[in-house]
Amino acid sequence: MKHDIHTVKRAINGDVTAFEELLFLEEKMLYYKALSYVGKKEDALDAIQETSCKAFLSIGELKNPEYFSTWLFRILIRECYKLLKKREQIIPYEENELLKRLDHKQDNEIESFHLNEALSKLNSSYQTSIILFYYHDLPIQEISEIMEKPVGTIKTYLRRAKKRLKIDLERSYKLNGKVT
Repeated sequence: MKHDIHTVKRAINGDVTAFEELLFLEEKMLYYKALSYVGKKEDALDAIQETSCKAFLSIGELKNPEYFSTWLFRILIRECYKLLKKREQIIPYEENELLKRLDHKQDNEIESFHLNEALSKLNSSYQTSIILFYYHDLPIQEISEIMEKPVGTIKTYLRRAKKRLKIDLERSYKLNGKVT
């Protein structure tokens, strides 16, 4: 969302009212994004509350006012990830969208089942990196920051996860009489 640069600058300079205005403009985006990550309304609201608090405390560090929404979204992703990590859960995803991004063009119901099963076998670090990269279109550098891991580690997670998914999906198709 494009914000009035003047309002963002006022918030950066400590204007609480300006910061509240910006949050109100972003509230729906924050809620739906948080909900897509954590899956439960209560958890989404917790993540938004933590995001708002951290954003308020660190708004003075925002260097480029035109990137306020991106900056806020990154804080939200980190908070959702921390919440899920604390609860040892994985980030939810929309299977149909992920299937499209992984170039599977067969029957979505069967594909969805196979992909879901294959993803569930991956460890949480692999799952998270695949979901953030393919579904949320985040660059590897940003995934690295969110997961608090080096870029090389994220690349390794993605490579290993894709290899594992390929093996599991090929095995599943062979068992079900489909040719890949």
